[in-house]
Formats: sequence, C-alpha cells, structure tokens
Amino acid sequence: MAWSRKSLFAVSATLTALAGFFISSVAGVEVWSNPYAVGSKQTVVAQSTRNLTIVFPSRSDSNDLQNKANAVAAFLSKELGISVIAQVGDDTAAVEALRANRADIAFLSSRPALKAEQLANAKLYLAEVRENYSGGSTYNSVFVVPANSALKGKNTGKATLEQLRGKKMAFTSPTSGSGFIFPTSELVKLGLVQNRDRLGNFFGQVSYGGNYSKALQAVLRGQAEVAAVSEYALFPPYITNEERARLRILHKIPKVPAHGIAIDDDVPVELRNRVITAMLKLNQKANNPLLRNLYNSTKLVTVDHNRHLAPVRDALKRAGIDQ
Repeated sequence: MAWSRKSLFAVSATLTALAGFFISSVAGVEVWSNPYAVGSKQTVVAQSTRNLTIVFPSRSDSNDLQNKANAVAAFLSKELGISVIAQVGDDTAAVEALRANRADIAFLSSRPALKAEQLANAKLYLAEVRENYSGGSTYNSVFVVPANSALKGKNTGKATLEQLRGKKMAFTSPTSGSGFIFPTSELVKLGLVQNRDRLGNFFGQVSYGGNYSKALQAVLRGQAEVAAVSEYALFPPYITNEERARLRILHKIPKVPAHGIAIDDDVPVELRNRVITAMLKLNQKANNPLLRNLYNSTKLVTVDHNRHLAPVRDALKRAGIDQ
C-alpha cells in the first residue's frame, strides 16, 4: 500500500532541526495453505504494519516529559498493535514534523493547530480537559492584577479595561493565545486599541514575560501592573498558592480553545479512527494517570476542528495578526 507524501520542497533547512522525527510504512500479504487437508482452502492473511510518530510539545507545567510520553506511546502501541514512537519538541517543531511527514500526530495549542492545518492539512480531533478549565474544552484568558490594586471590575468590560490606559502591561508572549492574542483581540473589540501594533499608544509600557510564570512574577515584583495569562496559570506549578493569594483576576475572556490532538491527513481514515478510540481509552480509570501525567489533563473529548478553533481564528483576525 502506498502512503501519500506532501510536497518534498518543504523538506529543506527545516529538516535539520527535525532530524529526530521519522515515519516508515511496510505492507505485505502472506498466503497460507494446507494442500493435504481434505477440502482445504487457501487462507489469506493480510498484514499491514506502520509506525506512528507522535510529537509531545514541551510545556512549562510538565517535567520528565519524554518518559511520560513514552508511557503513552507504549499504551497506544499495545492498543493499536503497531509501533508508536514518542518525540518531544516545541510547537514549531511539531508543526514542521507534520508538514515534512516525519510525524503523524501532535499535541498542539490552538494557533499551532491552525498552522498544522495550513501547512500539513492536519486537523484536531480531540481536545484536552482540565479541572481548572472554566469551559470544559475551553478556558478563560485573564487580566491579572495585584490583590491590593486600585483597579476594580466595572459594570462593562470596556470600563474595566479602560483603567489600564497608561499602565505597565506584561503579556505572556507574542505567540500566546490566552497571554496575548485573545487579550489584544478584546482590547480591539472594545475600541481601546486599533490593532496589535498600537498597544504602545494605550499602555504606558508593554513587556513580554516569555511564559505564564514570568508574566505573573512581573506583577508580583511590581515590574508590571497587570498581566495577561491563562486562568490555569494561577495554580501550581506556575505560581505557588501563597503567590496566588497576592493576585486577583480583573477581567476574563472566555472560550479560548483548549490544546488538542492533531492527526495528519496522511493517516488513513480507518487507522485515524482507531487512534482516536485508543486515545479516548486514556479517560478510563485504569489508564487515566498516563494522561494526567502529561499535561495535567483529566480527560480527552472529541471536537470538530473548525468549530473548536473558530474563536482563535476570529481573535487573530480582529487583532490584526497573521494566522
């Protein structure tokens, strides 16, 4: 059986950075017969073996990720009856691996999932759920201020965020959904800024922490007056419970799509469905620790790719950010 391959022109300098990713496929048919048996018939046993490679992006709330990913891969290999290889890298490497056909599946956050669709025609089929997600398979982006800040919630979102004019703002990073894209989109929607390039005209200072923990630490240390992060960043391991008590949420933006699992279009439908079924078995009590150990997710749920990612598409467009 031949496996399709995307355009090889994409395999350029990118492959150097992705040297660890690989995928192979073998197919064969064995014909068994017993000519001495009475009424013997030929028995055709079809064998099709394919390795699957899954990329697990490194995240700040997960340590010893390679071993944890290996455990999940071993479980899936047993369920599927084929070899499953776990690779660890960042979101960019995961998307490039899908594009270059050096990976079949990847755990991705919302914006990289859009990139995976654009570059590799991969789609999300499953999304993660956490205990501290407000919306199940969605969560809140939050503006966070010191607990003793004079900034207070007003009767409208615009009135609340208008108080941030001239303040020192700490975003998470320019690529973060809840830590930049959604907050910026909210400011544009409320008419407080024109687009992402005009943030400096509204805030007195704009900085980027690099991750949730550092953005929140900027507020805790008085280097910023407000930070934009995910709601789940207000819990360990991002900050301590003591630090959390010194902060409060000023404003919430709902419906940020949860991270999910993208499957490449080169994976045949039958195998894709088996993969989804196997991954959903991680929700079962006996297997659930494997899932929780990865990224603190409690379960996986099926999602429609376009519907799940619609909010981030809208936020990107509104903020004037290329997909």
